[in-house]
Amino acid sequence: MGGALVVATALIPSAESVAADQTSEVTIPYTCQFPSGAEKADVTIKAVLPVSAGAGEVIRPAGVSVEVSLERSALLRFTALEATTLSAVAELTVRNSVGEHAADASWQQLEAPAVDLPAEDEEQVDIQGEGDGQGAGGVVLTATGDVPTVAFGSPGRATITPAGLGLTLASFTQDGTPTSPPELAVTCEPADDEERPLARITVRDSTGPTAPSPSDPAPGEGASEPPAKPARPAPGLDPDAHRKIDDLTEARLEALDDEDPGSCPIEIPPEWVMTTAETYAAGYANAVKLDGAAALGPAFMKVVLNKRYINDSCASTVDVTSEVEFEYEGKRQLPPTKATFLSYGFMPTTATMVLEQVGPPAVVQTHTVTNTPTYPEESTVTAQLSMRLYDVKVNGVPLDVGPDCRTVRPFEQVLKGYGQSYPPAGYLVAYGGNLTGYAHIPPFQGCGVSEDLDPLFTSAISSVGKKADNYTKMTQAPLCVATNPEGPDCPPKVPKPER
Repeated sequence: MGGALVVATALIPSAESVAADQTSEVTIPYTCQFPSGAEKADVTIKAVLPVSAGAGEVIRPAGVSVEVSLERSALLRFTALEATTLSAVAELTVRNSVGEHAADASWQQLEAPAVDLPAEDEEQVDIQGEGDGQGAGGVVLTATGDVPTVAFGSPGRATITPAGLGLTLASFTQDGTPTSPPELAVTCEPADDEERPLARITVRDSTGPTAPSPSDPAPGEGASEPPAKPARPAPGLDPDAHRKIDDLTEARLEALDDEDPGSCPIEIPPEWVMTTAETYAAGYANAVKLDGAAALGPAFMKVVLNKRYINDSCASTVDVTSEVEFEYEGKRQLPPTKATFLSYGFMPTTATMVLEQVGPPAVVQTHTVTNTPTYPEESTVTAQLSMRLYDVKVNGVPLDVGPDCRTVRPFEQVLKGYGQSYPPAGYLVAYGGNLTGYAHIPPFQGCGVSEDLDPLFTSAISSVGKKADNYTKMTQAPLCVATNPEGPDCPPKVPKPER
């Protein structure tokens, strides 16, 4: 039963796009302190990180790996213990810096699976890359795992730079039993003072809030009439917004011709571009523990477009922030949905689930790269939600969970969509399409009347640890924009969800 939502912002016609993430990699020589003395180790750190981000925007490093190449001399201690395999848990310190501000973060519990140790009489040849974790008579330990998020509070050129490294090495004999002693803690530091950043990220000035922490259907395809027609959007705040944007863009180019260094970027006042729109979204959310999916929506959304609009001709980018409010029968929520699962793999359970919006409006952020003919666009939707359960039945028997069985705290649902404007393909904020993402479902509280059922729902539904492991896919319909109330997308339609 993982969470929710989607929603879209329409950009003005001249800007629909975004920059993709980058796969960053750096190799750093380290010196590691073993009981027998200092040993050299080449360490390669990899991660998927964005090319740019807004100030205060939460960045989630993905695909993190730390490859530690240990030379044969560093392994003598383990072979002397008759060890045949070696595994590791790594802890890497990274320094996050922007301008004069810097802070260290710890990437902990990165686990490297066991690799074979070279035999004492084995030739010292470089066999790295053959899939056995060895190299030059040594071994390569590849540690992976989830790492903390980071947010840079001020604009500028940010860097993420590896620093100290800790290794807990575990050795095992031929029959799989631990050696004696079973583990060795090793500290490693960069072998020189050269700064080797893993990634450089452009941090944009942005007011988008952060968390308290091409085969898609063509635009409009698969739409159906909504179950109930909401009121038409209010008139746009400024029907001449497009003309004003064109005027500003022309003035901007003139300023660039004059080589005015203060002209990059230009932020257009929101009252010149802000308008309203409406749309629907529908989809499915997987419940990993319950091996099933719950239908979501159709969710009706009121959108305030272009709360912030920054056109940077120097960087060939356009950044837009919009806001979304969900509405169902006058409440800030998605419509209730009934789901049926096999709890613990064998017990049929039905429950009505409601996802309630909490805190500020959901945020839609788009980043467009305008110097590419296709105008690629990346959109990120971030919503704060709370999950409530009621009308629960186990094997057909009602289970009284009370009126306030819900997650102990709100959780963040982040969905992303990718597309291009020329020709239109994938997800575009104005035309809709598919967005996907993951959510971490917190524990439950307030469940049960005569008995405490919190542990039951927590164990059956909530995520393991803090891992965001519940996959969500939402399909958004095209926007009905207030400035074009007689257009083909008004009133808003209900999209056909895709699994």
